[in-house]
Amino acid sequence: MTEHTQYSDRPDVPELTIPEGITPFFFPSARGRLIRLGALANTLLERHQYPYAISKLGGEALALVAGLAAALKFEGSFSLQVKGEGAVSLLVVDCTHNGELRFYARFDEEKVAQLPKEASALELFEKGLFALTVDQHNDKDTYQGMVKITGNSLSEMASHYFENSEQLSSWIRLYCEHTSDGWEASGLILEKIANDPSIIVKNEEEIANEAEEWNTLTILAETMTAKEMLDQTIDNNQLLYRLFNSTSISIGTAKPVSYGCRCSRSRLENLLKTFSKDDIDTMNKDGNITMTCEFCRYDFVFKPTEI
Repeated sequence: MTEHTQYSDRPDVPELTIPEGITPFFFPSARGRLIRLGALANTLLERHQYPYAISKLGGEALALVAGLAAALKFEGSFSLQVKGEGAVSLLVVDCTHNGELRFYARFDEEKVAQLPKEASALELFEKGLFALTVDQHNDKDTYQGMVKITGNSLSEMASHYFENSEQLSSWIRLYCEHTSDGWEASGLILEKIANDPSIIVKNEEEIANEAEEWNTLTILAETMTAKEMLDQTIDNNQLLYRLFNSTSISIGTAKPVSYGCRCSRSRLENLLKTFSKDDIDTMNKDGNITMTCEFCRYDFVFKPTEI
Protein backbone atom coordinates (compact mmCIF):
# COMPACT_ATOMS: atom_id res chain seq x y z
CA MET A 1 0.00 0.00 0.00
CA THR A 2 1.41 3.39 -1.01
CA GLU A 3 1.83 5.90 1.81
CA HIS A 4 1.65 9.68 1.59
CA THR A 5 4.42 11.88 2.93
CA GLN A 6 3.46 15.55 2.83
CA TYR A 7 5.65 17.28 5.37
CA SER A 8 8.82 15.29 6.13
CA ASP A 9 11.84 15.50 3.83
CA ARG A 10 12.54 11.76 4.01
CA PRO A 11 9.84 9.09 3.97
CA ASP A 12 9.43 6.92 7.04
CA VAL A 13 11.18 3.92 5.50
CA PRO A 14 12.26 0.91 7.58
CA GLU A 15 15.53 1.25 9.45
CA LEU A 16 16.66 -2.31 8.90
CA THR A 17 20.26 -3.52 8.77
CA ILE A 18 21.55 -7.08 8.47
CA PRO A 19 25.02 -6.86 10.11
CA GLU A 20 26.44 -9.98 8.42
CA GLY A 21 24.64 -9.78 5.11
CA ILE A 22 27.76 -10.38 3.02
CA THR A 23 30.71 -12.56 3.99
CA PRO A 24 33.83 -12.39 1.79
CA PHE A 25 36.11 -15.42 1.57
CA PHE A 26 39.38 -16.19 -0.17
CA PHE A 27 41.49 -18.97 -1.67
CA PRO A 28 45.04 -18.80 -3.11
CA SER A 29 43.78 -18.14 -6.66
CA ALA A 30 40.11 -17.22 -6.17
CA ARG A 31 37.77 -15.18 -4.01
CA GLY A 32 34.09 -15.16 -3.26
CA ARG A 33 31.16 -13.62 -1.44
CA LEU A 34 28.32 -15.29 0.42
CA ILE A 35 25.20 -13.11 0.41
CA ARG A 36 22.31 -13.74 2.80
CA LEU A 37 19.81 -10.90 3.04
CA GLY A 38 17.69 -12.33 5.85
CA ALA A 39 14.67 -10.21 6.84
CA LEU A 40 15.80 -7.43 4.50
CA ALA A 41 14.72 -9.45 1.45
CA ASN A 42 11.14 -9.69 2.69
CA THR A 43 11.04 -6.01 3.66
CA LEU A 44 12.20 -4.87 0.23
CA LEU A 45 10.09 -7.31 -1.79
CA GLU A 46 6.85 -6.96 0.18
CA ARG A 47 6.98 -3.20 -0.20
CA HIS A 48 6.24 -3.56 -3.91
CA GLN A 49 3.64 -6.35 -3.85
CA TYR A 50 4.80 -7.59 -7.25
CA PRO A 51 3.60 -10.86 -8.81
CA TYR A 52 5.41 -13.94 -7.47
CA ALA A 53 7.77 -14.43 -10.42
CA ILE A 54 8.89 -10.79 -10.38
CA SER A 55 9.42 -10.78 -6.61
CA LYS A 56 11.55 -13.92 -6.95
CA LEU A 57 13.55 -12.28 -9.76
CA GLY A 58 13.92 -9.13 -7.65
CA GLY A 59 15.25 -11.09 -4.67
CA GLU A 60 17.86 -12.80 -6.83
CA ALA A 61 18.88 -9.45 -8.31
CA LEU A 62 19.18 -7.87 -4.85
CA ALA A 63 21.50 -10.69 -3.73
CA LEU A 64 23.61 -10.34 -6.88
CA VAL A 65 24.08 -6.58 -6.66
CA ALA A 66 24.73 -6.65 -2.90
CA GLY A 67 27.51 -9.17 -3.47
CA LEU A 68 29.07 -7.18 -6.32
CA ALA A 69 28.89 -3.86 -4.45
CA ALA A 70 30.72 -5.43 -1.49
CA ALA A 71 33.88 -5.50 -3.64
CA LEU A 72 33.90 -1.70 -4.16
CA LYS A 73 37.05 -0.05 -2.81
CA PHE A 74 35.69 3.51 -2.92
CA GLU A 75 32.56 5.48 -2.07
CA GLY A 76 30.00 4.84 -4.77
CA SER A 77 27.36 2.42 -5.94
CA PHE A 78 26.95 -0.69 -8.07
CA SER A 79 23.85 -0.92 -10.26
CA LEU A 80 22.14 -3.55 -12.37
CA GLN A 81 19.78 -2.62 -15.20
CA VAL A 82 18.11 -5.25 -17.33
CA LYS A 83 16.01 -3.94 -20.21
CA GLY A 84 13.71 -6.64 -21.55
CA GLU A 85 11.29 -6.96 -24.43
CA GLY A 86 8.87 -9.33 -22.71
CA ALA A 87 6.59 -9.07 -19.68
CA VAL A 88 9.32 -7.23 -17.74
CA SER A 89 10.62 -4.19 -19.59
CA LEU A 90 12.98 -2.93 -16.88
CA LEU A 91 14.62 -4.20 -13.70
CA VAL A 92 16.76 -1.78 -11.69
CA VAL A 93 18.75 -2.64 -8.56
CA ASP A 94 21.49 -0.66 -6.91
CA CYS A 95 23.61 -0.93 -3.79
CA THR A 96 26.03 1.57 -2.27
CA HIS A 97 29.53 0.74 -1.04
CA ASN A 98 28.16 0.48 2.50
CA GLY A 99 25.37 -1.93 1.59
CA GLU A 100 22.28 0.25 1.08
CA LEU A 101 19.93 -1.65 -1.25
CA ARG A 102 16.93 -0.64 -3.35
CA PHE A 103 15.11 -1.90 -6.47
CA TYR A 104 12.07 -1.71 -8.70
CA ALA A 105 10.68 -3.40 -11.80
CA ARG A 106 8.50 -2.20 -14.68
CA PHE A 107 6.24 -4.83 -16.19
CA ASP A 108 3.05 -5.58 -18.10
CA GLU A 109 0.54 -7.18 -15.72
CA GLU A 110 -1.41 -8.92 -18.49
CA LYS A 111 1.73 -10.50 -19.95
CA VAL A 112 2.92 -11.63 -16.52
CA ALA A 113 -0.48 -13.24 -15.82
CA GLN A 114 -0.02 -15.42 -18.92
CA LEU A 115 3.28 -16.85 -17.65
CA PRO A 116 3.85 -19.66 -15.11
CA LYS A 117 3.87 -18.60 -11.44
CA GLU A 118 7.63 -19.25 -11.23
CA ALA A 119 8.55 -18.02 -14.71
CA SER A 120 12.29 -17.92 -15.39
CA ALA A 121 14.22 -14.72 -15.95
CA LEU A 122 14.38 -15.48 -19.66
CA GLU A 123 10.61 -16.02 -19.82
CA LEU A 124 10.10 -12.65 -18.10
CA PHE A 125 12.57 -10.65 -20.21
CA GLU A 126 12.48 -12.73 -23.43
CA LYS A 127 15.43 -10.77 -24.82
CA GLY A 128 17.17 -7.48 -24.22
CA LEU A 129 20.24 -5.98 -22.55
CA PHE A 130 22.02 -6.75 -19.27
CA ALA A 131 24.08 -3.84 -17.90
CA LEU A 132 26.20 -3.29 -14.80
CA THR A 133 27.28 0.20 -13.77
CA VAL A 134 29.91 1.31 -11.26
CA ASP A 135 29.31 4.89 -10.15
CA GLN A 136 32.01 6.68 -8.20
CA HIS A 137 30.37 9.45 -6.25
CA ASN A 138 31.64 13.05 -6.09
CA ASP A 139 31.43 13.45 -9.90
CA LYS A 140 34.16 10.92 -10.61
CA ASP A 141 34.23 8.49 -13.51
CA THR A 142 31.34 6.11 -14.14
CA TYR A 143 31.92 2.73 -15.78
CA GLN A 144 29.24 0.68 -17.52
CA GLY A 145 29.41 -2.68 -19.23
CA MET A 146 26.59 -4.12 -21.31
CA VAL A 147 25.83 -7.42 -23.04
CA LYS A 148 22.83 -9.06 -24.65
CA ILE A 149 20.74 -11.24 -22.35
CA THR A 150 22.03 -14.81 -22.54
CA GLY A 151 20.92 -17.65 -20.29
CA ASN A 152 17.74 -18.94 -18.71
CA SER A 153 18.30 -17.67 -15.16
CA LEU A 154 19.63 -14.43 -13.73
CA SER A 155 22.64 -16.40 -12.46
CA GLU A 156 23.46 -17.50 -16.01
CA MET A 157 22.94 -13.99 -17.37
CA ALA A 158 25.37 -12.56 -14.81
CA SER A 159 27.97 -15.25 -15.51
CA HIS A 160 27.68 -14.56 -19.24
CA TYR A 161 28.25 -10.85 -18.57
CA PHE A 162 31.50 -11.42 -16.66
CA GLU A 163 32.82 -13.95 -19.14
CA ASN A 164 32.16 -11.69 -22.14
CA SER A 165 32.36 -8.12 -20.87
CA GLU A 166 35.04 -8.50 -18.20
CA GLN A 167 36.82 -11.67 -19.42
CA LEU A 168 36.55 -12.91 -15.84
CA SER A 169 35.95 -16.54 -14.88
CA SER A 170 33.09 -16.60 -12.39
CA TRP A 171 30.59 -18.98 -10.81
CA ILE A 172 27.32 -17.41 -9.64
CA ARG A 173 24.23 -18.91 -8.04
CA LEU A 174 21.29 -16.85 -6.79
CA TYR A 175 18.44 -18.08 -4.64
CA CYS A 176 15.09 -16.57 -3.67
CA GLU A 177 12.01 -18.29 -2.29
CA HIS A 178 8.92 -17.39 -0.30
CA THR A 179 9.11 -19.35 2.97
CA SER A 180 6.98 -19.56 6.12
CA ASP A 181 8.98 -16.54 7.37
CA GLY A 182 8.43 -14.54 4.18
CA TRP A 183 10.84 -13.93 1.32
CA GLU A 184 14.43 -15.13 1.69
CA ALA A 185 17.21 -14.29 -0.78
CA SER A 186 20.82 -15.46 -0.92
CA GLY A 187 23.69 -15.76 -3.34
CA LEU A 188 27.10 -17.31 -3.77
CA ILE A 189 29.70 -15.71 -6.04
CA LEU A 190 33.10 -17.13 -6.95
CA GLU A 191 35.68 -15.27 -9.03
CA LYS A 192 38.97 -16.55 -10.34
CA ILE A 193 41.69 -14.02 -9.62
CA ALA A 194 43.02 -12.77 -12.94
CA ASN A 195 46.72 -13.09 -13.65
CA ASP A 196 48.69 -9.88 -14.06
CA PRO A 197 51.65 -10.68 -16.32
CA SER A 198 53.27 -7.30 -15.58
CA ILE A 199 53.67 -8.33 -11.93
CA ILE A 200 54.32 -12.06 -12.01
CA VAL A 201 54.96 -14.71 -14.61
CA LYS A 202 53.67 -18.12 -13.55
CA ASN A 203 55.12 -21.41 -14.68
CA GLU A 204 53.07 -24.24 -16.15
CA GLU A 205 52.81 -26.07 -12.82
CA GLU A 206 51.40 -23.00 -11.04
CA ILE A 207 48.90 -22.42 -13.84
CA ALA A 208 47.84 -26.08 -13.70
CA ASN A 209 47.44 -25.91 -9.90
CA GLU A 210 45.24 -22.83 -10.19
CA ALA A 211 43.09 -24.49 -12.82
CA GLU A 212 42.71 -27.56 -10.61
CA GLU A 213 41.79 -25.40 -7.61
CA TRP A 214 39.16 -23.53 -9.63
CA ASN A 215 37.69 -26.79 -10.88
CA THR A 216 37.54 -28.14 -7.30
CA LEU A 217 35.88 -24.98 -5.96
CA THR A 218 33.16 -24.94 -8.60
CA ILE A 219 32.44 -28.66 -8.06
CA LEU A 220 32.11 -28.08 -4.31
CA ALA A 221 29.96 -24.98 -4.85
CA GLU A 222 27.59 -27.01 -7.04
CA THR A 223 26.74 -29.16 -4.00
CA MET A 224 25.14 -26.19 -2.24
CA THR A 225 21.36 -26.44 -2.04
CA ALA A 226 18.78 -23.66 -1.90
CA LYS A 227 17.55 -25.09 1.41
CA GLU A 228 21.00 -24.63 2.99
CA MET A 229 21.48 -21.17 1.53
CA LEU A 230 18.13 -19.94 2.87
CA ASP A 231 18.34 -21.66 6.26
CA GLN A 232 18.89 -18.84 8.75
CA THR A 233 19.71 -21.32 11.56
CA ILE A 234 23.08 -21.95 9.85
CA ASP A 235 25.45 -19.00 10.25
CA ASN A 236 27.62 -17.79 7.38
CA ASN A 237 30.95 -19.16 8.62
CA GLN A 238 29.41 -22.54 9.40
CA LEU A 239 27.92 -22.71 5.92
CA LEU A 240 31.20 -21.82 4.21
CA TYR A 241 33.25 -24.30 6.23
CA ARG A 242 30.67 -27.00 5.56
CA LEU A 243 31.02 -26.29 1.84
CA PHE A 244 34.78 -25.71 1.50
CA ASN A 245 36.26 -27.54 4.51
CA SER A 246 38.60 -29.55 2.25
CA THR A 247 40.24 -26.39 0.86
CA SER A 248 42.49 -23.63 2.20
CA ILE A 249 39.63 -21.17 2.71
CA SER A 250 40.13 -17.89 4.55
CA ILE A 251 37.02 -16.03 5.70
CA GLY A 252 37.01 -12.24 5.87
CA THR A 253 35.04 -9.75 7.94
CA ALA A 254 31.32 -9.72 7.20
CA LYS A 255 29.71 -6.57 5.79
CA PRO A 256 26.23 -5.17 6.48
CA VAL A 257 23.34 -4.65 4.08
CA SER A 258 20.42 -2.33 4.76
CA TYR A 259 17.25 -0.75 3.41
CA GLY A 260 18.60 2.07 1.31
CA CYS A 261 16.22 4.21 -0.74
CA ARG A 262 17.72 7.70 -1.12
CA CYS A 263 14.68 9.72 -2.19
CA SER A 264 13.74 12.97 -0.43
CA ARG A 265 11.04 15.62 -0.61
CA SER A 266 13.56 18.42 -1.15
CA ARG A 267 15.19 16.60 -4.08
CA LEU A 268 11.83 16.11 -5.80
CA GLU A 269 10.81 19.69 -5.07
CA ASN A 270 13.97 20.95 -6.77
CA LEU A 271 13.17 18.70 -9.73
CA LEU A 272 9.63 20.11 -10.00
CA LYS A 273 11.03 23.64 -10.07
CA THR A 274 12.71 22.84 -13.38
CA PHE A 275 9.31 22.28 -15.07
CA SER A 276 7.32 25.01 -16.87
CA LYS A 277 4.04 26.37 -15.49
CA ASP A 278 2.14 24.50 -18.20
CA ASP A 279 3.79 21.23 -17.14
CA ILE A 280 2.97 21.91 -13.50
CA ASP A 281 -0.66 22.64 -14.41
CA THR A 282 -0.82 19.34 -16.31
CA MET A 283 0.48 17.42 -13.29
CA ASN A 284 -1.99 19.15 -10.98
CA LYS A 285 -4.71 16.64 -10.07
CA ASP A 286 -7.46 17.98 -7.78
CA GLY A 287 -5.17 20.57 -6.27
CA ASN A 288 -2.20 18.22 -5.66
CA ILE A 289 0.92 17.17 -7.51
CA THR A 290 1.91 13.63 -6.53
CA MET A 291 5.35 12.21 -7.22
CA THR A 292 5.94 8.56 -6.39
CA CYS A 293 9.35 7.08 -5.64
CA GLU A 294 9.44 3.83 -7.60
CA PHE A 295 12.04 2.37 -5.24
CA CYS A 296 10.27 2.76 -1.90
CA ARG A 297 6.67 3.25 -3.10
CA TYR A 298 6.06 6.49 -1.23
CA ASP A 299 3.95 9.33 -2.59
CA PHE A 300 5.28 12.85 -2.06
CA VAL A 301 2.37 15.29 -2.33
CA PHE A 302 2.93 18.95 -3.26
CA LYS A 303 0.63 21.94 -3.59
CA PRO A 304 1.18 23.91 -6.83
CA THR A 305 1.80 27.01 -4.71
CA GLU A 306 4.89 25.31 -3.21
CA ILE A 307 6.60 25.07 -6.58
